[in-house]
Amino acid sequence: MRWDAQKLTAGDSNALPGLAKPAGLVRSVQTPEFAGMTFHEVLAKSALNHVHASSDMPFTWTINPYRGCSHACTYCFARPTHAYLELNAGEDFDKQVVVKTNVAEVLARELARPSWEHELVALGTNTDPYQRAEGRYQLMPGIIEALAASRTPFSVLTKGTLLRRDIPKLADAARHVSVDVAMSIAVYDDELQASVEPGTPTATARLATVKAVREAGLECGVFLMPILPYLTDSTEQLDDALRRVKASGASYALFSSLHLKPGVKPWFMMWLQRERPELLSVYNRLYARGTYASAEYRADLAERVRPLLRAYGLERRRAVRFEPEPRATSQPASSATAALPLF
Repeated sequence: MRWDAQKLTAGDSNALPGLAKPAGLVRSVQTPEFAGMTFHEVLAKSALNHVHASSDMPFTWTINPYRGCSHACTYCFARPTHAYLELNAGEDFDKQVVVKTNVAEVLARELARPSWEHELVALGTNTDPYQRAEGRYQLMPGIIEALAASRTPFSVLTKGTLLRRDIPKLADAARHVSVDVAMSIAVYDDELQASVEPGTPTATARLATVKAVREAGLECGVFLMPILPYLTDSTEQLDDALRRVKASGASYALFSSLHLKPGVKPWFMMWLQRERPELLSVYNRLYARGTYASAEYRADLAERVRPLLRAYGLERRRAVRFEPEPRATSQPASSATAALPLF
């Protein structure tokens, strides 16, 4: 692993953003309460990561306090990023987590620069800022405080119910700056959820978090992403999911079908072969052309989901900072959010 030779005074030009000189590995930690996991504590050179101008994303900057994620979602788009650290996109991504222990302090310095233009900063667009490690390292309170103090608008997308700890800070920040909060809840069947995203809280627990956010006076959307073909996409399943989302008090719901990037597809297909082998041939046909499900599938999904969003009053009523605006392409509108980074 590259970190083996890293020193605090020696950088690595191939490291992920924020891990180059003078930052580096401080120590690797294993603890009984996180059995099987290793946390690699690093000193970050930077906290803010610039989003390339060619990106479809509606934000210019991101913050990733962690790399790797214990939520262990088999479909996670961020898995290939671990290859940059000479770790694999499978179990290493789930169990070898990089922690930028000084991220809040570095962020505060960056936001204090005269050149900072107070552009939108997004959290949760790569790996989850409220994964289990956050309970140990408590990086998010300092990040929220730094963003609010500098009057920098920000968004938080998460699957982690630990978000509830920081609701008072988020509510206080929202009095001074624009704050968008959303909870990602893809699977509403507990047995399937425990198999396909084994490190995540249950849908019930996440919906309770949505309710708590709304009761604090904050807007909170739900990302019904990704919808898994022939696993979570029946009209009955979608109706049940959106009924529960509505009952939570969510401000809106967004949806997209599963997309399988190179590096993610093999890992997901291994899971499918193990758990639902009868669907292998179906998925091979659906994703024969690459990352996205067939246009026909996405069009059919949109035709079934959109009436349900209207019926439950969960259509988007204002611009949502997490969601890129659809581009004028030949793709059906159901894929407009498909390129959105989700963990």
